[in-house]
Amino acid sequence: MTPPLGSSVPAVTTALKAGGKIDKVAKVKPRNKVIDGFFNGSKTSEELLSEIHSLAATKHEFMVTTRRDLHRNPELMYNEKETSAYIQKALKKLKIAFTTGWGVNTNPDRIPGEGGYGIVADIGTRKEPCVLLRADMDALPIFEETTNIDDFKSKNPGVMHACGHDGHTAMLLGAASILKGMERSIKGTVRLIFQPAEEGGAGAKRMLEEGLLEEEPRPQHAFAMHVNPKVPTGIVASRPGTVKAAAERFEITITGVGGHAAMPHLTVDPIVTSASIVMNLQTLVSRSLSPLESGVCSITKFDAGSAFNVIPANAILRGTIRALTTEILMDLKDKVEQIVTRTAEMHGCEVGILYSADWYPPTRNDEQLYEEFSKEIGAMVSKSGEVLELDPGMGAEDFGFIAEEIPSTYFMIGSGSGTEPPTDFGLHHPRFALDETILPQGAELHVNLALRCLHMLGEVDSDSHV
Repeated sequence: MTPPLGSSVPAVTTALKAGGKIDKVAKVKPRNKVIDGFFNGSKTSEELLSEIHSLAATKHEFMVTTRRDLHRNPELMYNEKETSAYIQKALKKLKIAFTTGWGVNTNPDRIPGEGGYGIVADIGTRKEPCVLLRADMDALPIFEETTNIDDFKSKNPGVMHACGHDGHTAMLLGAASILKGMERSIKGTVRLIFQPAEEGGAGAKRMLEEGLLEEEPRPQHAFAMHVNPKVPTGIVASRPGTVKAAAERFEITITGVGGHAAMPHLTVDPIVTSASIVMNLQTLVSRSLSPLESGVCSITKFDAGSAFNVIPANAILRGTIRALTTEILMDLKDKVEQIVTRTAEMHGCEVGILYSADWYPPTRNDEQLYEEFSKEIGAMVSKSGEVLELDPGMGAEDFGFIAEEIPSTYFMIGSGSGTEPPTDFGLHHPRFALDETILPQGAELHVNLALRCLHMLGEVDSDSHV
């Protein structure tokens, strides 16, 4: 890639003028002996873990400051202008080459904002093998109620980092700082992506459409992580195969005939019709799916009426359907249309259903890749040396778009005991809080995954040329 912003420091930075005088001298970062040794086989995995753990600890203050700065200034999907500028400034200071303009909003009629605030940065040789690390950076339309954080509470009313994306960004910037410091020892390329519009905007899909995986060197594997306040601090959790659900959202418009509330017989009441639709949809999963299959249909918003004595002409329902496979999701989608249409007809109303521009696929961990790395990563945080295996979650994640294209693994990192305030609230809660002690661990996890994967890919490439 040829970055329009940012630049990397050349390996040789001493130039001599005629006569032998030094024109300019820039410091050249020394090679990291432990990382060199890991790649050439003279250092063990335990020595690698120890080295990265020590380096990550030195970045704690930097990551806390970064996370709090971002938490104080949250921005919604496709509007992450200042967030992107902050990240770019940090990358420039680290002298890491990057490109911007990624993740342009292709559906501005549905989602406000022009987008284009995504960032892609490369560290290493700019040659294969190449590993991708991803962090999301958008916030949610939530009024923050978190306590004990007055000095960095959201300054943007109605917008909050309630899903930990500020922490994700801080951890990846911490990893970037560590990786840049050992760049001369890295055998291959680590690609960092700071992704916009994860919260329903399919920012990962936009970046893929713009050629994210076509840029040379092409990434061969991808990794991402997400904080989880219901998993004890520092425990890494995941599972092989499907880890997150496929998801679709919808908006249902019900049109009847309005009139006076005292004369409902002269109206076609869209509120009663909508209430019937809501109740009928509750049987969708229990009577349409096998008890051995998983699915969800939730109505999350009901808009109708403006006065106590007026039956409105229209009502709007919004909601989501989720499933662990694309096939089940599509089946549920068909049945939603049947239930909604027939219920509306029964009441004499007209109905329209609008779906999202981009439904999310399931996020699947490549089983071979997961097996390769889960025990080694578990050794970082668990006496048993294992990653805590979770059940598949019905939450959705647009990292699934990337995982459809290249073998990928998605980890959860515990960010709270789940019992002690202020970290006892879940994701998307107005009082969600992050245990900042996990930030070095997240950076450490990123670096370990990247280096171990490059090492594995390098060995495979060497074997293929034997």
